[in-house]
Amino acid sequence: MTTMDARSLGTSVRRIEGPDKVTGTATYAGDTPVAGEALVLHPVQATIARGEVTGIDTAAAAALPGVVAVLTHADAPRLVETDDPEHRVLQDTTVHHRGQFVAAVLAESREVAAQAAALVVVTYAEAPSSTAFDPDGETYAPSVLGNGQPADSSVGDPDAALAAAPVVMKASYSTPMEHHNPMEPHSTTATWVDGRAEVWEASQGAELARQTLATLFDAEVVVRSPHVGGGFGTKGFLHAGSVLTVLAARTVPGRPVRFALGRRQMFETVGYRPATVQHMSLGASTDGTLEVVAHDVVGATARYKEFVEPAGGSTRSMYAAPHRRTSHRAVALDLDAPTYMRAPGEAPGSFGLECAMDELAVELGMDPIELRVRNEPDVHPEMGLPFSSRGLVECLRTGAERFGWSTWDRAPRSRLVDGWWHGVGVGCGTFPAFRMPGSTAEITFTGGRYVVAIGAADIGQGARTVLTQIAADALGVDVGSIAVEIGSTEVPVGSIAGGSAGTASWGSTVVEAADRFRDKYGDSPDDGDHADAATPDNPWAEEYAMAAFCAQFAEVAVHADTGEVRVPRLLGVFGAGRILNPALARSQLQGGMVWGLSMALHEESVVDPRFGEVINHDFANYHVASNADVRDVEAVWIDEDDPYVNPMGAKGIGEVGIVGVAAAIANAAYHATGVRVRSLPLTCDAFLEG
Repeated sequence: MTTMDARSLGTSVRRIEGPDKVTGTATYAGDTPVAGEALVLHPVQATIARGEVTGIDTAAAAALPGVVAVLTHADAPRLVETDDPEHRVLQDTTVHHRGQFVAAVLAESREVAAQAAALVVVTYAEAPSSTAFDPDGETYAPSVLGNGQPADSSVGDPDAALAAAPVVMKASYSTPMEHHNPMEPHSTTATWVDGRAEVWEASQGAELARQTLATLFDAEVVVRSPHVGGGFGTKGFLHAGSVLTVLAARTVPGRPVRFALGRRQMFETVGYRPATVQHMSLGASTDGTLEVVAHDVVGATARYKEFVEPAGGSTRSMYAAPHRRTSHRAVALDLDAPTYMRAPGEAPGSFGLECAMDELAVELGMDPIELRVRNEPDVHPEMGLPFSSRGLVECLRTGAERFGWSTWDRAPRSRLVDGWWHGVGVGCGTFPAFRMPGSTAEITFTGGRYVVAIGAADIGQGARTVLTQIAADALGVDVGSIAVEIGSTEVPVGSIAGGSAGTASWGSTVVEAADRFRDKYGDSPDDGDHADAATPDNPWAEEYAMAAFCAQFAEVAVHADTGEVRVPRLLGVFGAGRILNPALARSQLQGGMVWGLSMALHEESVVDPRFGEVINHDFANYHVASNADVRDVEAVWIDEDDPYVNPMGAKGIGEVGIVGVAAAIANAAYHATGVRVRSLPLTCDAFLEG
């Protein structure tokens, strides 16, 4: 196993691209300079939830001065057949969901393109549709979850154990549809030159985007994603707008085409976190030892393209119990397809499990921290593997002391301050630690510097910076001797920035390449010396269960007269292996915690069941946490030595920060008021009614 020299890792090296971003010189997909005057694309979108296009009148739009082309299913270039219906843009007349692209206008300006799109007349044969999530309606058993795990898992006899358990807690918890809304919307700039597509894409994985487009168009494709303004899962895979832009560019060879989604279109065409209802059943002995854990999930998906949120997945590893069941059932709706969203599965699933654990603690008259500690597993509860490291108990103990947990009376509704009921709550979480295969890193010594090339994606997490640190330490040089090239398919292949596995995957690959470089050339290379390596397999992957863990603490204040909810304090304590760059880590973890706060108090996409449309499709009506909501948010971590996860000893931190936060806030709200709210977001009326 490689042992890395400790030089820059563990220090807060500043973001390499920071000056470019703050001075506005960093280029993004929608504003990247291109040769020639770019045409602007504006889509025409379906106004029905399900049916067929029976006619499209484009005459008025095409006659508008400045319009270059109007594309429909009748005249758009043909794509190679694909199993993904989302990518079959303008290939047939079928409408799968409201907002689907049914035509597109190319024009010399944004204003003309929008005006022309409004002049296109589309007629439909509307079919019966279902757009309202009804967990008690028709469901089916999916074959696999969004994370690749089986939908159902069972150990022992959960039903019999539940019937025999001295203490039983049963409750149902619900989470709504939520949308990602990164600061930069999905954007694409594309041009065709000599039969080759050049694409600038807001993507979490340039190589995966290239593979998708090359297959669809049966052509050579280059994808560049130098800077990405947030992704959170929605930019992990190509959506219809990207395909539409490249399709349009093919009709005007040599002319660049740009398409940046409007905020409303971000609610219609690029995925979301689907709604869930989670039925929790916990059975325990009177001393709090869990006998059975059952987590049965019903979630929404799209009829035309399945994605099932793995909300019960993390329950399989959190707490020890001899009898266990997790199940998932799906409700097929005529909506845009859901997709991965920060901590897919773990974020909504932790709300159900961690609120249920809090309710069980109340039933037992136990401190909720002690209940969790009592049920800490020695090995993975279902896989039977030891954990490479598992710091959950230390996170809980450290957080309790730091938060002043013992100073609070555990009785609900016991602290009233200036008309506000105050309470505290805790919620725990986990996120798997793994590395993705398929990356290649090249290291070349030139001009006195080591150029490290790998197709990684920097979506704001600081990949350029941390990869520079990893390379410097692996090569035994200072960070100023390293130049990192990422964000393009013109450098060696890189896996996507997703699953909190970017640093683990790319970093392991860079370390492998650095080891080969030093073996070949030592510490005194010559100009042009070169080495490369692919992502190495983890020899410990089958020997240990690997994951990051966290304990989230919240203080909540609920106004006694209005039910308004505020969160004066959040504390997250994380066991995430070696922290490679404290400044970057703290930023990511605090960002996740703020999103958990937003999830708890605000975020909910509301579908009008008559039309299949998200009606609060802008930032005026889809509320996210603002500065006024975010008070004291502290992210800390324990010292955790894990030599098994990767050469750096690091676990992913991009997603674990959000996990458990909503549950901690809901549990604190119960402690403050004595009112148990089991659905998100927590709104004033729930506490007034309670």
